[in-house]
Amino acid sequence: MNEEEENPDPNPNPNPNFLLLPRREPFEHGILPIPKLLFSDGALTLVPLRDRLLLRRSPESGLLSAEAVAESLQIPPDHAALVLEVLASVLPPTTDRQISDKEADVLDLVLFLYLQGYKRLGPRGHKDSAAVADVWPSTSAFDGCLSALSPIQLVRSNSRRFMPSQADQEAHQLSYLQKHMPNILALLAEPVEGEGDESLVLTLEKFKHLGLLIQFVQNDCEGVPLSRAVPFFANSDPNMPAVPVPASQVLDWILESIAASLEHGLEKTPSKENGSINAADLDMTVADASLTRSQGGSSLSNTVMPTYSRNLAFVESISKSSVVKQPCDIKGHSIKVLNCHESVIYILAPLSYATVYGCSDVTVVLGAVGKAVRVEHCERVQVITAARRICIANCRECLFFLGVNQRPLIIGDNHKLKVGPYNTFYPLLEEHMSKVGINASVNRWDAAFVLGMVDPHDSLSNPAGVSDVQAESATCLHPDQFTTFLIPKWFAVESTKPTIDNPFTLPETYIASLRKNLSILNDIQQVIRNAQLEDNQKRNLSCALHVHFKDWLYASGNIRQLYCLQGD
Repeated sequence: MNEEEENPDPNPNPNPNFLLLPRREPFEHGILPIPKLLFSDGALTLVPLRDRLLLRRSPESGLLSAEAVAESLQIPPDHAALVLEVLASVLPPTTDRQISDKEADVLDLVLFLYLQGYKRLGPRGHKDSAAVADVWPSTSAFDGCLSALSPIQLVRSNSRRFMPSQADQEAHQLSYLQKHMPNILALLAEPVEGEGDESLVLTLEKFKHLGLLIQFVQNDCEGVPLSRAVPFFANSDPNMPAVPVPASQVLDWILESIAASLEHGLEKTPSKENGSINAADLDMTVADASLTRSQGGSSLSNTVMPTYSRNLAFVESISKSSVVKQPCDIKGHSIKVLNCHESVIYILAPLSYATVYGCSDVTVVLGAVGKAVRVEHCERVQVITAARRICIANCRECLFFLGVNQRPLIIGDNHKLKVGPYNTFYPLLEEHMSKVGINASVNRWDAAFVLGMVDPHDSLSNPAGVSDVQAESATCLHPDQFTTFLIPKWFAVESTKPTIDNPFTLPETYIASLRKNLSILNDIQQVIRNAQLEDNQKRNLSCALHVHFKDWLYASGNIRQLYCLQGD
């Protein structure tokens, strides 16, 4: 065996068949506006914290309890419980570690805390690239001089200038990881015995924790396990543990892989729900953020990530119409409903994540969402969902009918929100809920968790401490206003046990209200039947009922659904 075979290249090139991409879920669903989770000096504070947390692990499970997290981070117990719930919701589904929303692995938690430093980019007024390197476009409807604008007015006015595409967002996420990867690996690495901190190594088990933040894909869509994608940790004997690798070697390889992914981006052309994206859709490029690589290499200008359809479906810019999406219509495990107006949208499928953003006067029915739902910058929107958890941010006059296993999280500046218990069903609902792990016996729709009004991740946030100002919560819908939402039976479905009623148990006051309304309806029908009316009186009564019904259809917007039903 020659010397080359005995000493392979310590810095192998990235595998051209695998593409390193960010996991967007922790960036989009895992950032919490809790100031005490922000560590401005990153690894300098988090490394000692990691060591203290390791001492607080349960001897039985090796995991951290909410109590240990609360004491270590000096946060209230309910905040610690929220941290664990949110962390569990953004962990990768392929992890070989137990996923619990009551306990957490120390390294997962430390990476989650590091990610809390990720910020949104400020408006294009900044000239200093260092001032905006880790920031993302702010579109808060109530910041400073923009307070007079509603969420929708702001989204519409800034849709071209400030709103980044999905590709831009993921390019920025990858750039953030590129800049901070040395610190991130330092949190996972350990010193060689007897050699001190100067010689850090990374084991396979600790490297796998990076799966929270990054992923490898093949053919731009098929997920690849981290251990298969990297050229390290190989061992001639499969029964022996993989040999630890110098952290510096892993760092160099990851940075080269990120650079290759960013360069690969321009080769792809994005596609959306309603056709191809044109140049105007991508006017908020990475070049506008003045992002540069932290360690050598070229700038990231004009880079577009090829991730528009990877495990993600879009329903975008729908206006004055109805849309139905079933499992066969959705590729992947996530969906985004963006910039839709005066429409009814049915997403009757099992999902992991769902986002509703920038919509107005829309009804959105989300079938079963097993990880997290986020509703942001919406006005007069009605959302009906069975989900594990939901986050509501910067919304006005919205109504939520919820079947949720965890407390609804309300953040930002919200106005006139109402929540009610889940109020619909469709034949495959319970099958979809079972598939994504939603428990119909637990519904915490009326136990909202409200955090501070100002998001510390927002570049236009006020000075520290203002984020502690209590935000407006949501009020419970009065039982007299509660009705069952009927989903039209557009398509025939096959199920061994179809859902024939609301799977969530309604509170008794809402059941009584439904019974009262049904009784009133029956009484009216009986009075009409028993009325001794002449033919001309019957015709007048029928005409009056039709006129009032037609007025209601137009006033409520339900006339749109009637047209769609006729078309089907």
